[in-house]
Amino acid sequence: MPAVKTGGYTHAEGFPPVFDEHSRVLILGSFPSVQSRRVSFYYGNPQNRFWKMLSDYFHAPMPATTEEKRAFVLERGVALWDAVMSCDVAGSKDESIVNYVPARIEEVLEHAKIERILLNGRRAFSVFEEGYKDCGVPYFLMPSTSPANPRYRYEIWKEALDGIFGSHS
Repeated sequence: MPAVKTGGYTHAEGFPPVFDEHSRVLILGSFPSVQSRRVSFYYGNPQNRFWKMLSDYFHAPMPATTEEKRAFVLERGVALWDAVMSCDVAGSKDESIVNYVPARIEEVLEHAKIERILLNGRRAFSVFEEGYKDCGVPYFLMPSTSPANPRYRYEIWKEALDGIFGSHS
């Protein structure tokens, strides 16, 4: 469905989840940025630290295309989705997300053996907690990989991923 603009806000739809039965960790963002929506895939802003962080963690070249990114996460047991499936949003700012429909996380939890959920930023965390804090899977607030977040720290992501995949020092 195309985005519809009203009063500075755009009504937009998110992406379907990326996962398979081998996925062990679910990484939830808040909602796709304008740049991600342009390329129709997660973390499409080249300044976002997400793909570099995962590439560094797994000691692998950074994937370039959507197909490479999808294969990269699936081969490593990583599932991707956003906490919000659709919303009205002004630009890419999480604070502007209103009138949202939360993702149906059980779609992933019913089909994959998710051991841990990592919430990429405060908005993803708060939306997740509204409906899923009792989901039975440990979940963690992570520093947003957004280029707008000055408090991002790779070490926090590494420690959380080590809890699933073992040490990748």
